[in-house]
Amino acid sequence: MIRYSSLLLAAALGSTALPAWAEVPRVVTDIPVVGALVQQVMGELGQPEILLQAGGDPHDYQLRPSQARSVQDAGLLIWVGPELTPWLERAATSLSPQAEMLTLLHLPATHRRDYAGDEHEHEHEHEHEHEHEDHDHGHAGEQGHEGHDHSGTDPHAWLDPANGQAWLAAIAETLSRRDPENAATYAANAARAAEEIAALDAELQATLSPAQGKRFVVFHDAYGYFTEHYRLEPAIAVSLGDASTPSAARLQAIRAEIAENGAICAFPEANHDPKLIAAVIEGSEIRQGTALDPEGTGATPGAGLYAETLRGMASALADCLGTG
Repeated sequence: MIRYSSLLLAAALGSTALPAWAEVPRVVTDIPVVGALVQQVMGELGQPEILLQAGGDPHDYQLRPSQARSVQDAGLLIWVGPELTPWLERAATSLSPQAEMLTLLHLPATHRRDYAGDEHEHEHEHEHEHEHEDHDHGHAGEQGHEGHDHSGTDPHAWLDPANGQAWLAAIAETLSRRDPENAATYAANAARAAEEIAALDAELQATLSPAQGKRFVVFHDAYGYFTEHYRLEPAIAVSLGDASTPSAARLQAIRAEIAENGAICAFPEANHDPKLIAAVIEGSEIRQGTALDPEGTGATPGAGLYAETLRGMASALADCLGTG
């Protein structure tokens, strides 16, 4: 079970140095799962705008003119970080330099891993039992990313539900600082949502138990947080972390890895051509499972999208792997 610090409520209610803003900020987010977490915290006070639309690739997305205007008018941009959506960093720098940015991946409370599977060292344990302090209130992206590659930090951190809880706390604290009159509401909403994630986590632990110890194939290298948290075997990724088209040599190497490791299921991914997965497993006895949707672009928009996304992934994996 994931534990959630009660410091959030105290921080939101006990701060004495809050600014004098008295309105709900206009919030823009990058991907649907982040929008869902923000919506849970805002509740009936407001609704964030989500830039990535159904069918969009978070690694390479072109803003529509109306979305560019939304970025320009935003008071608060909440995003994973430039490692996932470099296009938003560029847009924010040119269109909305005055907006505050909360970069979730860069928070000290975030459990991070790299694409090689090595956990980054921090001053906290994975359980996040500490006070959330530095919330990256300035513009992120000091590294000046112009693209996304498969080295360094894996940005798909929301697939660890402990990060979802930590992000709820950071979102609530940021909103409370900008809108102190509603601080108690933000804190209560975040605490309630964190409890719901804890219940979801227990549910998914049970759902995924039959899938443990079994190898499987995925479209791209995005599932390390999920497999690590739920003690699943590492996924064999056809494409790299940026979802780029694999070379012929990589496809050959993946086929050899699949045969060597005895993978029993392969999963396409939403918004990507399933023919690539089909080609990789052609001629084998590997079963093809339901398409995975790690960003939640196909889930029902709203506060429940985060849970729906993780639950859908768990169900797809368990349905195929659990019968192997």
